[in-house]
Amino acid sequence: MTWQQSYFLFHFGLATSFLLAALPIIAMLLLLGVFRRPAWIAGIIGLIITFLLATAGYHMPIRAACSAILYGAAFGLFPICWIIFWALILFRITVETGRFEIIKNSIGRLTPDPRLQAILIAFAFGGFLEGASGFGTPVAIASTMLIGLGFSPFSASAICLLTNTAPVAFGSIGIPIYTLAGTTGLPLNKLSAAVGALCSPIAVIIPLHLMMAIGGKRALQGIVFPCMLAGVVFGGGQYLVSTHFGPALTDILASVATIAVLIIYLKNTAPADPSSPHLVHSSAFWRLSRTENETESANISRQGSTPADYSFTQVLGAWMPYGLVVCCVLLWGIQPMQHLLGSVTIVIKWPYLHDIVHRMPPIVANESPYHALFTLNWLAAPGTACMVAALLSAVLLRVRPARFGNILLFVIRQLRFPVATITLVLGIAFLMNYCGATATLGLAFAATGPFFPFFSVLLGWVGVFLTGSDTSSNALFGNLQVVTANKLGFSPVLMAAANSSGGVMGKMISLQTIAVAAASTGLTAQQQVRLFRFTFRHSLLLIIMTGGIAMLYAYFTHL
Repeated sequence: MTWQQSYFLFHFGLATSFLLAALPIIAMLLLLGVFRRPAWIAGIIGLIITFLLATAGYHMPIRAACSAILYGAAFGLFPICWIIFWALILFRITVETGRFEIIKNSIGRLTPDPRLQAILIAFAFGGFLEGASGFGTPVAIASTMLIGLGFSPFSASAICLLTNTAPVAFGSIGIPIYTLAGTTGLPLNKLSAAVGALCSPIAVIIPLHLMMAIGGKRALQGIVFPCMLAGVVFGGGQYLVSTHFGPALTDILASVATIAVLIIYLKNTAPADPSSPHLVHSSAFWRLSRTENETESANISRQGSTPADYSFTQVLGAWMPYGLVVCCVLLWGIQPMQHLLGSVTIVIKWPYLHDIVHRMPPIVANESPYHALFTLNWLAAPGTACMVAALLSAVLLRVRPARFGNILLFVIRQLRFPVATITLVLGIAFLMNYCGATATLGLAFAATGPFFPFFSVLLGWVGVFLTGSDTSSNALFGNLQVVTANKLGFSPVLMAAANSSGGVMGKMISLQTIAVAAASTGLTAQQQVRLFRFTFRHSLLLIIMTGGIAMLYAYFTHL
């Protein structure tokens, strides 16, 4: 038995169908941004609305609708929550063994300035983690590192979400671009170059934008040059590598260059006086964000204290867990290793859903079954690389089994509500995909005519807001972008690239990503609401800028 998607509800036109299909999104935005409900409550209500929309509006079979929800929830648990869990275990090991105090000290010796620490860890190192692993790893690891350095949970989350933008398009060894090429049939190298051309201007301004978001204009005092240096090196590296070498190493090489340049700059520049007025003001954002019940790791001493003297061996040993993460992630990305680890992968044809739903024109050229394959790559998953690094760290740092067990229990308790939020949101996203609601939204954006380059970017933004993944957004909307671009006379390569580039600006407001940040930093429900309100306005500003860049390229270049 099969079921064909339809994209118009109750025989209404596209405009009314669009408004109805957008109801789950509108409801969640209102609950989070206006009524300030916790993310998990917004997820429950959003799921109820989506289920009613799917079954009553699109006439999707109830069994298939329930199966789609469970499929999304399963994807939320693995690989997303799998990564978060082991990233937190790794961080707790460094805290419990006292190694994070040495890490903090080593960064503090480079600079006592929390603004530069944020750029070095969240922007540069976070970009490396995104390029090597993706799937929430940079937010999970970088945010816990910032907390260990004295940042509040809220500011650590906000900083990591704001900086985890431009790198996302080339995350996890370029998977979003490979997916886009596979779904559209367009040349991989041309897509890589086009995405690099769209994302690199945004990457250049991200450090400056971050400082403005944290403390206003005064937060830029004394650090305009290193902010510009970091942005130009990363953005320039992203553009050059994506244009000349393809997507796989774009973020990794750009991030390594940025880290190297920042370290050279910091080692050859006199550190700022921690008591200087502009430095005190710039620290106010995260100092005022502190709460009484913050995690133990956030109680580590503030910047400005005299750094202790640690030997090179001690510093190297303290950084060892994160060095193991980098080594494992890179090892997992090597082709022979991928083949070996993937040999035990289990692919499950999701029951009551796989090939039962059929997508219809104009979303696809011809009627085609909508696959529902759950890939249980339990060895090849990025989270497993993080697990190996955590277990090796526990052994090398001589963490006794009982103590390790307490760490596991602590993290499990911390993840209860974030895991619930992630599974709910992924259930909504997958149900909207399989019932046809997401396709209705795409058709509405495609009907914008000469303004389509701008709305093409916006469509990718919506896709990542729904799914939390630029890869998923590309798989969902990539072909629609190409079909519409050909009809309207725009470059299909540019419009497909616009989908991916716009999508990364929606990463910071995706409930899935916010749940990752909340799980990693221990945010309260109200702090999660505040975080969404904070990131939403910045996401909106960045997507408008990206849309403007896409319009310029569409009408004044030959991309």
